[in-house]
Amino acid sequence: MTNRRHFLQTSITAVFASRLGLSAQEAEKINVRQITQGPKYHWFAYYDKDQFSPDNRYVLGNEVDFEHRSPTADDVIKVGMVDLQDGDKWTELGESHAWNWQQGCMLQWVPGTESTVMWNDRQGDKFVCHLMDVKTKEKRTLPNPVYNLSPDGKWGIAPDFRRLNDTRPGYGYAGVPDPNKEVLIPEDAGIWKINMETGEQKLIITFAQAAAIPYEGGFSPNAKHWFNHLLFSPDGSRFIFLHRWKGDGDKSFNTRLFTAKADGTDLYVLDPLGRTSHFVWRDPQHVFAWAFHPSHGDRFYLYKDKTSEVEVVGKDKMPRNGHNTYVPHTNNEWVLNDCYPDKERMQTPYLYHIPTDRRVNLGHFYSPAFYTGEWRCDTHPRSSRDGRLVCIDSPHSKGRQMYLIEIHDIVGT
Repeated sequence: MTNRRHFLQTSITAVFASRLGLSAQEAEKINVRQITQGPKYHWFAYYDKDQFSPDNRYVLGNEVDFEHRSPTADDVIKVGMVDLQDGDKWTELGESHAWNWQQGCMLQWVPGTESTVMWNDRQGDKFVCHLMDVKTKEKRTLPNPVYNLSPDGKWGIAPDFRRLNDTRPGYGYAGVPDPNKEVLIPEDAGIWKINMETGEQKLIITFAQAAAIPYEGGFSPNAKHWFNHLLFSPDGSRFIFLHRWKGDGDKSFNTRLFTAKADGTDLYVLDPLGRTSHFVWRDPQHVFAWAFHPSHGDRFYLYKDKTSEVEVVGKDKMPRNGHNTYVPHTNNEWVLNDCYPDKERMQTPYLYHIPTDRRVNLGHFYSPAFYTGEWRCDTHPRSSRDGRLVCIDSPHSKGRQMYLIEIHDIVGT
């Protein structure tokens, strides 16, 4: 019977190792542990946020009592943390009325602090952001939601979550209608910068600004524009975001990858080719992203900011879109990644060593067919601060739960 301290050995024999795409030696090193339990469901969601506390003792997560439908304005989730040193004990920290399946409520540890977390919520007809010290339980609330935090934790940036709920279900929040729902290119909304001390926010990039920058071939007629996926660079000097639109005749949305200074100036189209997906900064000058490029088609590429320099990464070993980050303390040599369900509905988180072109699968996790679309459960692998552990979300055992994977023996952290 599974309990909180139970280790699920991914494989220790050559037979099972083969099933997982591992050598027997590699498989023996991979331990997978379920750290949350039913009957309620638990997940962290996105892959580019700090889930582990600075000392790696606590792992943040969301708790919900249903699956397989869109959240409504009345649906509430609990936010909490798992104590890895106390039997994986769950401690509730609060709740949120502003959340989605793919990114939760933006729950994350605040950089530059030892014990402060943040998450978004809804109060009345406004989205807000809570900050709580998990040791003292002291809490304060900012009057605006936050998407991403600067490396020093002093600044936040946010898209229009109201608009996202219409244009990209699974990434916005229900409960507050978009005042510009019928406006294709709003001039009074876009990306805001938030002072995390005072809560003051400023609109720094508008939809109209981005749409005014020419797109080769032109925008489709009646295209509705939005922004998503914002991320500060490691030094906080710039940030990245996706400009997306969909109009008449478009089967799906189109995408441009932008970078900008932290104040919203110096906009630069880093990838204009329409298919940028997941990304992460490697360093303040380079962005590592899944995209299309004429050289190798749809692959992972490394882009140098404000130049046309681009090179493919893991062409043969990472041929499918996934949620990519660099493992900390590995000199950016190890990539942590995953892929969407294959024909057998298996999801595979894995490690990729760039210098040697070596891939190490961390297991195959079954995703039932009804986990699809907006309420799918991607593994979204997240590294601990020291690069020794990975946490994933997976629905393979009676609903989405969180699992811990040890990787230190593989990457040498």
